[in-house]
Amino acid sequence: MSATTPLGRNLVFKAGPAALASVRRDGFAAERIGTLVGASGGAKWLVLSQLDRYVLSNIVPKLVGPVHLLGSSIGAWRFTCYAQADPVAAIDRFEQAYISQSYSDHPDIHEISAKTREILEIVMPGGAAAEILSHPVFRTHIMTVRARHIAASENRLLLASALVAAAALNAVSRRTLGWFFERALFFDARDLPPFFDVSGFPLQKVRIRESNIADVIVATGAIPLVLSGVRNIEGADPGMYRDGGVIDYHLDLPHSDGDRLSLFLHFFDQIVPGWFDKNLSWRSPTPQNVERTILISPSAEFVARLPRAKIPDRTDFTSYTPLERIRAWQDVVSACTALVDELHEVIETDQLAARLLPL
Repeated sequence: MSATTPLGRNLVFKAGPAALASVRRDGFAAERIGTLVGASGGAKWLVLSQLDRYVLSNIVPKLVGPVHLLGSSIGAWRFTCYAQADPVAAIDRFEQAYISQSYSDHPDIHEISAKTREILEIVMPGGAAAEILSHPVFRTHIMTVRARHIAASENRLLLASALVAAAALNAVSRRTLGWFFERALFFDARDLPPFFDVSGFPLQKVRIRESNIADVIVATGAIPLVLSGVRNIEGADPGMYRDGGVIDYHLDLPHSDGDRLSLFLHFFDQIVPGWFDKNLSWRSPTPQNVERTILISPSAEFVARLPRAKIPDRTDFTSYTPLERIRAWQDVVSACTALVDELHEVIETDQLAARLLPL
């Protein structure tokens, strides 16, 4: 977290240069938002669930469509809730199912993958796919990757070898990820998003349909070696589809175009381009991609007050007992009402311009 964050504040607000200038000149107007961004991060999303509810109740009703939802992994799952007819109820179901998920003492990849499908059925019950794809304001777009060569294998040794090689080469050049994975953008064809023709990696573009959306959502969260990939998604090129965060961890893509802004609720106050870049301090997003982005995240001081002084993550499944994990995650969600209180105050009293830091 940024060392410049003022003490006593629960949220950090940052913005790219054009967004910063816009808010300082004209104030914040929800009507200017053209994209909502949701990053990969697994259990980290629990630190945002209260903010999701606030945005859905207080900002979304003011949006002027079309507004693009850009998500990978857990970000896409969150936006699956956003675009339903009753989005707050969908977030409620998602949060409850996610926190209460349980496994045997030594779950394998098949058990974890089956649980993912069970949770999705709770989050997206019958009729939800039609609601998402006919939403009057939102256009849902989901990033996955199509694995190439041995990265497409479900043999643990071969897949692990591919990931080690990809990580090593990525440290030299991010473009080398294209040897192992290609981007697969599943898009709502009613309105094409600003990132539709994004460059940098091989790109496949596939229309989201009611008949393939469930597989797409599972695929974008299919962490290699943790969950099974999804093979041969309807409408897409044959192959194995995996977690979109492999390439687009925090979505280093053109977020906005024209004079519209993007709103990015995030776990951190910085953007890490790809999954393999987490420990590469020199790897930063392309500046023009976040030119019009407003990023809102918990402050370091707030995180220090959470259980074990950290945001929930996947390691909690092994570092806590199941009951301890559930209790800790519930405590995190309860604590995050303070984030909502602060965001409400900042927006309602027009403090955003004064609080913004450069992204």
